[in-house]
Amino acid sequence: MEVFAAGQATGDEWTWAETAALIVPRIALFGAFLTYALNQRAVRRERRAKTFAEALRAVEEYLEMPYRIRRRPESSSATRQQLTDKVSSLLARMAFHQAWLQIEATTVAGPYATLVATARAEAGAQMSLAWQQPPITTDSGMNLGIPYPGTDRTRPEPHASM
Repeated sequence: MEVFAAGQATGDEWTWAETAALIVPRIALFGAFLTYALNQRAVRRERRAKTFAEALRAVEEYLEMPYRIRRRPESSSATRQQLTDKVSSLLARMAFHQAWLQIEATTVAGPYATLVATARAEAGAQMSLAWQQPPITTDSGMNLGIPYPGTDRTRPEPHASM
């Protein structure tokens, strides 16, 4: 009579130890894959959220340009060049985000295009008015008093719990 070690199969018998040896690595591999997939999804979502925020930031900065132009410190060619370069840069950023959204997030591409068109129409007219004003030379002049026409720059109040 032969003596067998614990867990050793006799003949064609299959033991729980052998089953566990096959199942455990597969479960671990599946868990690693699932963790990787969920992490990649979270990274993609975060990247998209940052890109959406950048797209909105470009529009917001563009809407601020009439105020920057109005508050320019002087009417020199260098100041005009700096401000028009900023406007051109913002237009390029908005166009980039519009194209990116058209490719990557088509559901928000249309509303973003509408937002950009509205911002360009509104801020464009306001920039024309701002360029017609003389440069501000006093501290008290920095307070413009009223917003440009057509501007609805109201923001919701922060939540009390924040």
